[in-house]
Amino acid sequence: MYEISTNKYFPEFKINQSLRYKAYHSGNFKELRQVRESLSPKQIRDIEIVSKVLPFRTNNFVVEQLIDWDNPLEDPIFILNFPQKEMLSEKHYNIIAEAISSNISSSEFREIIKSIVNELNPHPGGQIDKNTPEMEGIKLNGLQHKYKETLLIFPKQGQTCHAYCTFCFRWPQFIGDNNLKMETDNIEMVIRYLIHHPEITSILFTGGDPLIMRTRIIENYVERIIDLNLPNLVSIRFGTKALTYWPLRFLTDNDADDLLRLFEKIVRRGYHLSIMAHINHYKELRNDFVVRAIKRVQSTGAIIRTQSPILNHINAEKHIWEIMLEEETKLNLIPYYMFLPRDTGAREYFKVPLIKAWQIYTDAVKNVCGLARTIRGPVMSSQFGKILFLGITRMCDEFVKVFTMIQGRNNDWVNKPFFAEYNENAGWIDEIKPAFGEDKFFFQLEK
Repeated sequence: MYEISTNKYFPEFKINQSLRYKAYHSGNFKELRQVRESLSPKQIRDIEIVSKVLPFRTNNFVVEQLIDWDNPLEDPIFILNFPQKEMLSEKHYNIIAEAISSNISSSEFREIIKSIVNELNPHPGGQIDKNTPEMEGIKLNGLQHKYKETLLIFPKQGQTCHAYCTFCFRWPQFIGDNNLKMETDNIEMVIRYLIHHPEITSILFTGGDPLIMRTRIIENYVERIIDLNLPNLVSIRFGTKALTYWPLRFLTDNDADDLLRLFEKIVRRGYHLSIMAHINHYKELRNDFVVRAIKRVQSTGAIIRTQSPILNHINAEKHIWEIMLEEETKLNLIPYYMFLPRDTGAREYFKVPLIKAWQIYTDAVKNVCGLARTIRGPVMSSQFGKILFLGITRMCDEFVKVFTMIQGRNNDWVNKPFFAEYNENAGWIDEIKPAFGEDKFFFQLEK
């Protein structure tokens, strides 16, 4: 048995030493006994075909601890990890299946996949052309500065995950195309940019998953930044799925205690530290390893906030969100955002219309206490900013949708309400039209 070395963070917690990280992907997932026993040859073939386009990676913890293999096709965690046939259009699926069975060269096959990838809008919301900042006339790949207060950092060593979510809007980070990647290992560039932009109050390490990095690499970024003693810097955030996809990162990985000490150091230096945890279903929280990982992180003074898109086939039901919000609150997690799936990748499979999402959100928060109502949603993280759908009202003898901008590329847009025509099926900003005969929304008027 392996015992955590520190005396501070749950020293009594033990775990079988054999539980070491192992990834499963398109090349080896058929080794899994659960796959062979629970899936048909056709379902296995579907996974192989879809994973030629959409990245596929899971791990032994998810497989052994979170998935219900008695009914995998109805299990939300299975669908979150294993590609499904319907995640591609019939046209794209057939193109890939035909290409696999033909005698085309590997270079021809790569071109077919590349063409399909490009049709799936690999970088939504202007991530590359609008969000990447410049310094001295040079584009700084690996940084994003969409909102003036917040700088996103994509550390090169953190551009993978313990397991990939099938809905992930950053899926192009994982398919091996360097032209689509956002990443940096140039800490000097990061430092210079921060010094020259005193409007930045918050730093978000993102990916991929930055907590897949070894602690010494994370320290290299964090310590250089906090040693600047920037008077404007208030908060540091880490976007991660590790709490539920690999909680051993905080429990028994050989540098788990070092990571927690780093969290403590950030807090001790006076910064607000937020772990932005991606929780998509309450099933993820019903695991002893996960609960203990949460408590260890919280013991450092870090705050854990939770966010998730509302996803067809996963969590698009009122009772799921109600339970999830209640259980998050019980664990001292702070619900943050309910997002709409971004317009990329397998979006059509996961899409939930705005009105349905709003109704689910409304019905869920009606039945939870005020502490759980910190969640804001449904929100579209669009090229213009984070757009909150407030609901439906009647104005000038017609029903209209009401929105506001809670984050904007232009800071003057924040909290400005606007109205759109009523449309039952719209699920994204490009599917709604201004109400009252207007040609464009105010944020579309700026170049």
